[in-house]
Amino acid sequence: MKKTYVTDMTVGKPLGLLVSFMLPLLIGNIFQQLYNMVDSIIVGQYVGADALAAVGATGSLNFLIFSLCGGMANGTGVVISQHFGAGKNDQVKNTIINAAYIMLFCAVLMGGIGVIFARKILIFLNTPDNILDSSTLYMTIICFGILGVSLYNAVSAILRAVGDSKTPLYFLMVSSVVNIVLDLLFIRGFSWGVAGAAFATIIAQLISGIGSLIFALVKNPFFRIEKKYRSLNRGIIWQCIRMGVPLAFQSSLIAISCVALQSVVNTFGSVVVAAFTATSRIEQLVQQPYNSLGMSVSTYTGQNIGAGQLERVKKGYRIAFLLMAVFSFTMLPLAQFFGNPIMRLFVSEPEVIEMGAHALKLTSWFYLPLGMIYITRGLLNGAGDAAFAFMNGIIEMMGRICFAKPLTLIPQVGVWGVWLATAFTWLLTGVLTFLRYLQGKWKKHVTPKETGQEELVEV
Repeated sequence: MKKTYVTDMTVGKPLGLLVSFMLPLLIGNIFQQLYNMVDSIIVGQYVGADALAAVGATGSLNFLIFSLCGGMANGTGVVISQHFGAGKNDQVKNTIINAAYIMLFCAVLMGGIGVIFARKILIFLNTPDNILDSSTLYMTIICFGILGVSLYNAVSAILRAVGDSKTPLYFLMVSSVVNIVLDLLFIRGFSWGVAGAAFATIIAQLISGIGSLIFALVKNPFFRIEKKYRSLNRGIIWQCIRMGVPLAFQSSLIAISCVALQSVVNTFGSVVVAAFTATSRIEQLVQQPYNSLGMSVSTYTGQNIGAGQLERVKKGYRIAFLLMAVFSFTMLPLAQFFGNPIMRLFVSEPEVIEMGAHALKLTSWFYLPLGMIYITRGLLNGAGDAAFAFMNGIIEMMGRICFAKPLTLIPQVGVWGVWLATAFTWLLTGVLTFLRYLQGKWKKHVTPKETGQEELVEV
């Protein structure tokens, strides 16, 4: 029997479906984080702490630039998963081709903004003078390569929506190896510094994007789009936009809060920036199981909402919550007792190591609400609760902004306020997101099998 690379999550045991769908996502997300981790380790070890700080100072800003593209891709994925769950294969194909037009526009727009305004934005964010030139160079190169990462994110979102979480993994594994090899070649061999790290990353991302697209065109039946589905469809474009824009704003607002936090970090000098960069990389890695489980819940929810199976959605959420809690309580002692050796992977300066290890001890107590954010947000997004996606972004943005500066001004807290601001924001956002789930308004996003209507997403 010919393999179709799709998975129907409206039937079968929820635990098995969630775990089997999550594992490729987890491996893929870890490999994706290796892009940033390898950059940090090689730059920190072979170029120095200032170069690591230069790369880190662009992190939240690059996240902001990519947020629009990522949000639109995820929003499109929600629409496709609901169409797929409802059995509307023609709508799936029409949505895919129209999503391609949307993603191309977003990539060109955000990449252009990043290239043109890189230096001015970094100056506005109080980037230290000794790393400003390197930060500008790194960010400019990364933004030039936005088409590669946008292509990969778009194809991945579509594949996940129809139940294929494995194909993106295969190409990420290949591109991750390429990234490591190119990092060593460009940085250690050619002495290109931060520019070498940037070029290695965008080349690797382009490989993953092109590779996954070619494979999908050959193997996935939904990518074999007949001529009648290739025209622009204003209704579908509007449906993708009204789901994708709130998700994009959610990501953008979170990114803005990270940018604001980064500007506070930058005022403490390059040592603190280097420690914050290293701990951010570590926490990004810790978040990958949460992120993967949340993405799994989102696809699972979208398909089952489309099929009209609300009780099945709630059962899947309870299982995901238990998995998240087990992981959170496992990571807590690791962060408490092994912070120093973990930090040594990134930097060799004793002062930076000690600061980063202590910061991990502070933030690890808040891993449970962090995980709660991911899985609950996955359910709400999959259900089409776009309004709360936007509200959620506002909550997280205001949390970081309101906590960061005031905490650092408290003499007993000082520089540790930049890490506590993130931890307190996790707690606030996690609780409010969970309350939204309990409130049950996400259930009002009616499904076609319940109403017979064409609209799948209500905003």
